[in-house]
Amino acid sequence: MAMARSCGKLGPSMKIFLLNKNFQSNLKYLSTASILKAPLHKTAAVNQPQVAKVGKKDSLDTSFNNPIDAFKSKTTFELIRAYFVYLLCSSEYLVENNMKIMKLMNAVLGDKIFNLIMKSTFYGHFVAGENQEKIVPCLERLRSFGVKPILDYSVEEDLSQEEAEEREVSASVPTAAPAPSDPGHLPQYVVDKTFADRRYKVLGARTYFYLNEATCERNMETFIRCLEAVKYSSFGTGITAIKLTALGRPHLLLQISEVIQRTRNYMIEIAGGTGNVLTHHKTIKDLETYFGTMGDNKDVKDFLKQVTTDKEGILHLFPWSGIINEEHQLSDTFRVPDPKTGQMRRLTSQIPHKEEEMFRNMIRRLNNIVQVAEELDVRIMIDAEQTYFQPAISRITLELMRKYNTKKAIVFNTYQCYLKDAYREVCTDLEQASRQNFYFGAKLVRGAYMEQERARASALGYVDPINPNYEATTEMYHKTLTECLRRIKKLKDSGADPKKIAIMVASHNEDTVRFAIEKMKEIGISPEDKVICFGQLLGMCDYITMPLGQAGYSAYKYVPYGPVKEVLPYLSRRALENKGVLKKIQKEKRLLKTEIWRRLSRGQLFYRPKGDYIPI
Repeated sequence: MAMARSCGKLGPSMKIFLLNKNFQSNLKYLSTASILKAPLHKTAAVNQPQVAKVGKKDSLDTSFNNPIDAFKSKTTFELIRAYFVYLLCSSEYLVENNMKIMKLMNAVLGDKIFNLIMKSTFYGHFVAGENQEKIVPCLERLRSFGVKPILDYSVEEDLSQEEAEEREVSASVPTAAPAPSDPGHLPQYVVDKTFADRRYKVLGARTYFYLNEATCERNMETFIRCLEAVKYSSFGTGITAIKLTALGRPHLLLQISEVIQRTRNYMIEIAGGTGNVLTHHKTIKDLETYFGTMGDNKDVKDFLKQVTTDKEGILHLFPWSGIINEEHQLSDTFRVPDPKTGQMRRLTSQIPHKEEEMFRNMIRRLNNIVQVAEELDVRIMIDAEQTYFQPAISRITLELMRKYNTKKAIVFNTYQCYLKDAYREVCTDLEQASRQNFYFGAKLVRGAYMEQERARASALGYVDPINPNYEATTEMYHKTLTECLRRIKKLKDSGADPKKIAIMVASHNEDTVRFAIEKMKEIGISPEDKVICFGQLLGMCDYITMPLGQAGYSAYKYVPYGPVKEVLPYLSRRALENKGVLKKIQKEKRLLKTEIWRRLSRGQLFYRPKGDYIPI
């Protein structure tokens, strides 16, 4: 009955989930994973007194050098497996040819033996399980040691470079594209076949290639099932990560990103100077006076009525909610008064009806996902992507925050701190959240597309968007994080809800994690404030994540899952990524070796992890 009531509350947006072909599997999962396997304090009879359980809490060694704290959540076999996997990641030949080797092994050994070998090595180390039921033991163990999950169904197509390029080009060329030679066409947003395979020089990020609308619908259903898995296996404390390029045709994001850049140029024409709308502090009356001198124009008056304002000035020149409002047309949204004539003009070429329909389908899918997240009380992190998509992704995500983050941070945006504009973008979005009174959620990362972005900027002739070196990126990360913490402190001191700003420090760099912890202490923000959390990948940097969770900090593991053969591209990236961070591997290998020998010397070969921690 409880489950029936829960499903009843979900409304039309859950029809996708209830009608999908895996419903029986999901139903079994909900009944077994969320009820039979739930802790006793979750299934106690309602007439029994409820006693809040106090979890264990350890002190935190911020040098992250304690192997016992790092690996108390793992069996000795898992430690040996981890050490073996890291040894393999140290072999340049094996890493560079890992996909070929895995495919050859599968062909020679057959699926059964191959799957067994993978589960005993790479797959078992980096992936939680094959489906929503099989990941439950991993999630329960993480939870018992104070760590929460960010779920990702990590199945990827194994496309050749030629197939990826063909898909990307066909999906990125509009039916009415402006010529690349058009002086108004910005070079950053030109489709170039050289970079059509968006996996080029990218290790850490998953890439979706558009095939058709049906594939996007299936991706939406997958994300919704991830939300269900988070809700019923992590007691609502987990997060789901999604990518917008999985939900629609990438050219649409490219086109909107260019429009956003044109908008910034338009502001220079109207207000002079540089920067975004917020920096100019123009009032609605200023615009009415400005355009009023050009005659009486009904279109201009209608435009001005829809401009979003507040007591401090104009927030947006466009009615940006039109981007996520399925009833609005993009062609209408992207029309502005000409600053010289006062007549309405388009900031983009006429969008064909078919593309308009595709964009509305993308937004419908996104709204469906976020609505389900809101109903299930599960959070969503929208991943960052390439800079030529990112303006549109960030703008759409911010509008989703404005729509859904009215009581808590449900939708999170991702900011890549290797970008020169990262600090300014975060400050702008924080300011908009403050002025429009919605909850702001952000994941701060270093970034995944550096080499590709630099190569593309050089080839197409636009300014390199990436910071010049690693030190500059670290400085940008710390500067941006400090500003977020400062604003959280300001909220606390004023008596406002500090949870109006929620930040995830998503970093495998222990210096950055230490910096965040020290700044929290310095500013007076405690883990119990639940405004700062930390995140690392499953199978990487356990010596950071686990001690944080066990010390009472809000800690997350990014948890991939999916069938063995279908996550091989993900495993290939993890192997390549580990090769690129040998310094971190050396430390983890050293700690693993120390803990393995300690257990063997004490007769703990069959050590069984048992956690008594409660995630914050």
